[in-house]
Amino acid sequence: MSDVPSFNHRSSADDVLRDQNLSGQVIIVTGANTGIGYETARSLAAAGATVIATCRSTEKAASTLQRLLQAHPQSSVEVAVMDLASLDSVSDFCRQLSRRKIDTIICNAGLVAPEYGETRDGFEQTVGVCHVGHFLLVTTLLPELLTAPAPRVVMVSSESHRTPSRLNFAALPYPKDTFSTMKAYGQAKLCNALMAVELHRRFADQGLTACYLHPGTMVTTDIGRDSALVRLAMRLVRPFTKTANQGAATSVFCATWGERHELGGHYFSHCARAKPSAETANEVAGRRLWELSEQWLKER
Repeated sequence: MSDVPSFNHRSSADDVLRDQNLSGQVIIVTGANTGIGYETARSLAAAGATVIATCRSTEKAASTLQRLLQAHPQSSVEVAVMDLASLDSVSDFCRQLSRRKIDTIICNAGLVAPEYGETRDGFEQTVGVCHVGHFLLVTTLLPELLTAPAPRVVMVSSESHRTPSRLNFAALPYPKDTFSTMKAYGQAKLCNALMAVELHRRFADQGLTACYLHPGTMVTTDIGRDSALVRLAMRLVRPFTKTANQGAATSVFCATWGERHELGGHYFSHCARAKPSAETANEVAGRRLWELSEQWLKER
């Protein structure tokens, strides 16, 4: 990478965006009501971007808007209700943005499910929220993205994308009778990675840049909202891991760094290129996941 700023694991989103002026940029951040998502939205708004912060409920959206405007009263912030566990909710959100120029989508929202459960449309909920909902969001808004001069999609994946080592399509989404919380999460994060690489492969020639990232380990967030064990683990490790603002640093780095040609199709951690699992370069798997995701949406 050329001319890489000297950011590291201690850098915050505010550090990354210092002296940047994002006026005129329209950026969607999913899961913006808490943790990394909130800090991503807040820091981008502080830098002048028009931020569209999505939340799962009307109450969360109202609270998020109030907090963002209290933090930065002059910022350009919009909030919207979008539940990634509902394809209807995602579609409704996308209809609101029809024909509007969008510069960047940061697919931040995620879920660690303590036990097997399904989305409203019958998907295992971890893959349903982390991958299927985001796939519908991004592919539906592609016409709006591609009107922007330098469109980007940033997928918040995880180091957990390394397990499984290969995507098992026979167990996708994760089967109920063999459900494992962390294996399902790893599978979902691998889907995020493969989606980013395939998205870049398909649309780079139309100007789109897509990449994926690891925000940090056990960063304070709402991802374990349904698991008392995950919430406890996060409280215990909180003094030893990144703050939410530090966890948002790599997301805003990927969303704003000027050397777009260095970003496309690559994996980032601590605001720098990192080596992903070998499976992320599997073009057959990436293409198959894309086609399967399209098939799922058509069936529903």
